[in-house]
Amino acid sequence: MRYLLSLPALVVVVAVMAAPCVAQQTLIGYSPASAAREREAEADAIRRPDPARAAAHSRALSQETHVAGTAAQARTRDYVIAQMKAWGLETEVRSYDIWMPHATEVRVWRVAPDTARLNLSEPVVPNDPAAALPQYPTVNGYSGQGDVTGEVVYVNYGLIEDYVQLDSLGVSVRGKIAVARYGRSFRGIKAREAERHGAAALIIYSDPQDDGFVRGDVYPEGPMRPPGGVQRGSVLNGDGDPSTPSYASKAGAVRLPESKMEIPHIPVVPIGYGNAAELLRGVRGGVLPQGWQGGLPFRYHVGPGPVKARVLVRDDRTSRPLKPIYDTFGIVRGSEFPDEMVLIGGHRDAWGPGTADNVSGTVSVLEAARAIAEQVKQGMRPKRTIVFATWDAEEWGLIGSVEYVEDDSLRLTKNAVAYFNQDVSAQGPRFGGGGSPSLRAAIRDIARTVPDPNGRGSVYEEWRRASAVPDSLEPAMGDPGGGSDFAPFYNHLGVPIAEWGFGGAGGVYHSQYDDFTWMAKFGDPGFLYHAAAARIAAGMVLRVANADVLPYDYVEFARTMRRYLAPIDSAFAKRRWSTANPTASLRTAIDRMEESAAGFASTRDATLAGSGVAKDVIKETNMALLRVERAFTRAEGLRTRPWFRNLIYVADENNGYANMVLPSVNEAIRSGDAALATREMADLAARFDEATRALVDARRAISVVSSNGQQERRPRR
Repeated sequence: MRYLLSLPALVVVVAVMAAPCVAQQTLIGYSPASAAREREAEADAIRRPDPARAAAHSRALSQETHVAGTAAQARTRDYVIAQMKAWGLETEVRSYDIWMPHATEVRVWRVAPDTARLNLSEPVVPNDPAAALPQYPTVNGYSGQGDVTGEVVYVNYGLIEDYVQLDSLGVSVRGKIAVARYGRSFRGIKAREAERHGAAALIIYSDPQDDGFVRGDVYPEGPMRPPGGVQRGSVLNGDGDPSTPSYASKAGAVRLPESKMEIPHIPVVPIGYGNAAELLRGVRGGVLPQGWQGGLPFRYHVGPGPVKARVLVRDDRTSRPLKPIYDTFGIVRGSEFPDEMVLIGGHRDAWGPGTADNVSGTVSVLEAARAIAEQVKQGMRPKRTIVFATWDAEEWGLIGSVEYVEDDSLRLTKNAVAYFNQDVSAQGPRFGGGGSPSLRAAIRDIARTVPDPNGRGSVYEEWRRASAVPDSLEPAMGDPGGGSDFAPFYNHLGVPIAEWGFGGAGGVYHSQYDDFTWMAKFGDPGFLYHAAAARIAAGMVLRVANADVLPYDYVEFARTMRRYLAPIDSAFAKRRWSTANPTASLRTAIDRMEESAAGFASTRDATLAGSGVAKDVIKETNMALLRVERAFTRAEGLRTRPWFRNLIYVADENNGYANMVLPSVNEAIRSGDAALATREMADLAARFDEATRALVDARRAISVVSSNGQQERRPRR
């Protein structure tokens, strides 16, 4: 995992009016009879995920370091496929050959004022056998190669604004070794900015102020990062194989030469804060900017020097750059609409044992798959096809899921109903969820039916208590900016997505200590929250797979979109670009969408409450609904990043962690181009009107009941 969509630590700006804190007796998109059957099916599936089985899966999948492209990772493929076959699922494995160099040598020295070689390996800790396993080298995925020496410059978090601050101080990193702390932006942005400013290499460390002893007791006494703990991770800023941009890495695919790939060119090495102290303690320089002091027990300085460092990185790009990766699929064919697909997935690869990231997500997918497979054996087959996926090479840049989506884009664009993502599903007790606004009501309703492991009520009730929201509001949810395996489905194709999980305090992210011992002691003792995540997963896939009419809530979608307009008005006013209301046309288009969404919902509910609806009517209605969110994708994509076609949410290209809403408009505002921002708003308004037309078509399709209760076909417009 690179970063999370929706876990509780994220700050979200959108809340909606609260619904009653009881499960709905009628379900969105279901007739009364179908709703009764669905509640029974969901209750049956929700009781099946088992903490003991979850623990057994977790132990098996995290018994060794399993980096993408290694034999150990191939063994996780075999485990998942064997489990799914044993449950009676149809299975499939897809393989792709990825340009993914593995490090062969990584070293860091302090060479002035004295000489010392830093020990980069993560130390063994007592009573944790996994910590003694062979480790992947402490290097960032897609680091450049090199052997460079230079003065050390401390660059704070390595943000764009940090380099502006350095410039104001007259400090340059050109030819120097930049040292940045993790946090506040994606590590690939840190690498990009260091390279842009001429650094010879970048060293990234986890400061104790962010996830070490300042935050709590360190492992093995507590859950936080010890001095030798290292956060590995990719520094690739794109998604998918960099040698095959926008098309799948299949046999015979044309590949870009390395010189044309958008990859880092300088060495990028992560270290623990114990080693960082060996470099930063002796750095001197002028006044330290406010907010740059970290948690190490000495005064920080910017430099440059007098400390000098040498960084060496070698990899196998000249001898074996291509590595096979494997996506796995367990498939339950739908009984009525087999072409329509509900997908749920999580990635299997990790930088170490990966018990939280992302064995926990894989376990959630597996236990949900077992629950549905057992129902199928009892004759309870879902109406739509359900696909249980596990992805490879997510940690390197969402590669497994991106290659699959690029490989199967036509089928997915036509028939993918929803994608549910499980990335770090359980490493604590605090629930969080998010995704497309159209699916948020479903998450809330399913959470009402799943008991929270703390025994104090449902997951939803505990979520409300922990969020401390007023009775009139719902707990906030995360937006699908990017950074996990939902991105190709949502950002590239416009498939509605959702994600959920249980989070908590921890400092072992992407380290060797993300293992079974840590999880059993600190993350999820008893593996109760693993089972809870899987229960929600089982409920969610059934809720969408069995609906008569796809259970999207486009009233909530439109209302969520409207809340994003005030900041645009403020930005125009601040820049004195316009005295009129710049978002008036866009706001009107959103209003039209909400009105049509409400009209469709009313007609849908009235029709489903009647004597029944023919299958061809249901099919036509749902095909129209699938067009609604596809309408917000643009074939040419964003001007800054063409692969990102969805114009509603994206990860900020200058941060990576932060979500950007309505990015085509807001990127134009940030670039200072008023005319472009105005054109982008007009384009976006047209897309809202296209979504409205899809809702109108859906309403017309479902409006088939005449005054005498007989179905009738209405003429097309």
